Amino acid sequence: MKKRIMSIVLTLVFLVGLLSGCGSNTTSGNTNNNTSSNTSSNTQETSKPKYADGIYFAQADDFDKESGWKDVVTLEVKDGKIVSADWNAANKNAGPDKKTLSKEGKYKMKELGKAQAEWHEQAAKVEAYLIEKQDPKAITYKDAEGHTDAISGVSIHVMNFFKLAEKALANGPVQKGPYKDGAYHAEQANFDAQGWKETVDITVINGYIVAANWNAVNKAGGDDKKTQSVKGTYGMKEKGKAQAEWHEQAAKVEAYLIEKQDPKAITYKDAEGHTDAISGVSIHVMNFFKLAEQALSQAK
Repeated sequence: MKKRIMSIVLTLVFLVGLLSGCGSNTTSGNTNNNTSSNTSSNTQETSKPKYADGIYFAQADDFDKESGWKDVVTLEVKDGKIVSADWNAANKNAGPDKKTLSKEGKYKMKELGKAQAEWHEQAAKVEAYLIEKQDPKAITYKDAEGHTDAISGVSIHVMNFFKLAEKALANGPVQKGPYKDGAYHAEQANFDAQGWKETVDITVINGYIVAANWNAVNKAGGDDKKTQSVKGTYGMKEKGKAQAEWHEQAAKVEAYLIEKQDPKAITYKDAEGHTDAISGVSIHVMNFFKLAEQALSQAK
């Protein structure tokens, strides 16, 4: 009887040990599976592209009041990486962009500002830095103006570039604009009864209208209409009881074109070319939009 009891006890001990061993193996297997799963997940997250492929674009909200320039940044992303960066600027008077002027020797940063290199040469180093770092936040500034010691050979302030690059990437990819990059000009064929001939200049970067300048020259010579208006000699408010001077209203018309990107996207309320589409504008605007359309016909 004792032998039988002892046999039963040994059998139970064996079974308990066997079950315990199976449980241990199962736990170990689950641990290994979980570790493998976590590693795979981390690898997938690491290999996930940082940016979506495409073209990215951003521009400053307005032209700088002192310099008259508005910075523009265009980026291209392929396979999740920034592969090209273009830093440029448009002037409030339209015409050629800053990079073009610099390459042609007309911006004259070395001659006029005693800089160590021309603007486009320094801009190229800033663009290369972003492509290397792949992060517009990976930059330190040494002053409030946005100068940096992080990029050798660069003395210009770079903050606007990196802020706009950050803005462009945050906004996501965009389509390239419908126009060819460049500077475009159109003017009336003849002087009007008051002796004025209207002109329009437009700057296009990344296919988008980024600057427009509406002005007029007088057959008698002297200051153009915008200059006269700024000086107060044109006197639209004083002489014509207008709600704003001519250059102030012209600026709103120019901004409307930049917003709409299409000179045909305007409606007139009479044959003289007045419109209710632009708040604060009482002057007739048809000539501007017709000339803008003529200028942009060269950009197709």
